Amino acid sequence: MSNMQDWNAYRDALIGRVGDFAKLSPDVLRGLHTIEGSGAKTGRLEPKMHELIALAVAVTTRCDGCIAVHAKKAVELGASKEEIAETLGVAIALNAGAALTYTARIFDAIEALPQT
Repeated sequence: MSNMQDWNAYRDALIGRVGDFAKLSPDVLRGLHTIEGSGAKTGRLEPKMHELIALAVAVTTRCDGCIAVHAKKAVELGASKEEIAETLGVAIALNAGAALTYTARIFDAIEALPQT
């Protein structure tokens, strides 16, 4: 699999570039950290669950940086490949369901066309 991305190098480079951005706009990064931490403040979900959710969102939003960061965190927090696979199965199903739901919009758009 020679086409595979070097996720460790990518994550390190990304973190470096985010650090560069943080120097230019520290309030944005502080705000992001506030948002990221606010979900965990209730303590109702374990940190591993937060990371599994983050992986599902990373897949649905197609965010390579999110994948690189949250895959590492999920594994560090003890997420197994099986748990990650189940999480990603939910993300895949949700994307398929969203596509199905949006088919109604296509037919609405077609029906809204002027009749000729």
